[in-house]
Amino acid sequence: MLRFVLNEAGRLVLGLFGAALMAAAIAAMSLPHAGDGIVDFLAAWSSRLAEYAHLRFGDSTITGVTIVSEIAARLPLTIGLVVQGIVVAALVGIPVGFLFGAGPARRAAAPLIQIVAAAPVFCAGLALAYGTATILHWPVAINGAVRIEPRFLPGTAAQAQALLLPALTVGLAGAAAVQLALRRAAADAGQASWRFYLRRMGLPSWDIERSYIVPQIFAGLLASLGELMLALLSAAAVAEWVFSCPGAADLFIKSVALHDWSAAGAVLFVFASLTLTAQFLGRCTARLLTDPGRAA
Repeated sequence: MLRFVLNEAGRLVLGLFGAALMAAAIAAMSLPHAGDGIVDFLAAWSSRLAEYAHLRFGDSTITGVTIVSEIAARLPLTIGLVVQGIVVAALVGIPVGFLFGAGPARRAAAPLIQIVAAAPVFCAGLALAYGTATILHWPVAINGAVRIEPRFLPGTAAQAQALLLPALTVGLAGAAAVQLALRRAAADAGQASWRFYLRRMGLPSWDIERSYIVPQIFAGLLASLGELMLALLSAAAVAEWVFSCPGAADLFIKSVALHDWSAAGAVLFVFASLTLTAQFLGRCTARLLTDPGRAA
């Protein structure tokens, strides 16, 4: 177990280093003469890497404040949407994944699930906004009707109501990723050769499912935690843009639109760090769940 954790920690460090290289390359595009040629771009890239090593990310051309301060002010709202999305994804995706993860149900529901999962997050957000505005007559923040403060928890009931639709949008995207991971893990566990030998040993099917199959399925879900985090962050970017939420994902979209490459590179590095960290924690926990004897 220790060797596995050390290997995963090495992968995490290499991944963070690669994310820093990518972010510095993006941020280098904001420097003068960076687009004049490969030599000038490499010089700008090296300059950005040196600044990153000293934790200097520059100022945002959108707001004029430092990028670190801008991300620190906006990131809590994005993290809040992701956390709420994880709750919705677990409540929806896990039952659906188990329901359609076995034999005949999986084969019958696979086409419908694929169609629903392939629906763009943008369309899902607009559908939620339309249904809420026309049926429930709630003030939807898609046109800035309700101001949402960039904080982890909403300060007023109106802000909580306005954050409901973005959280549902992120959660539904996460639910699609959760049920896909569960169905994939269930298919792998169902085809495992050790299942046949456990039956030959006289173990009843219920004990096999409860003691061996279910841990394998949840381990498969945990091993896909990086993919789930990526899906949630991608959905958060769409939800923040659609519903006018001033989060870090919204800052990334506006930075790309306004060619503020320094801010875009910094936000992308933060999102990549969150994804890689989630992948590291998920894989280590999945290893511990499937092979607890090696944890000692």
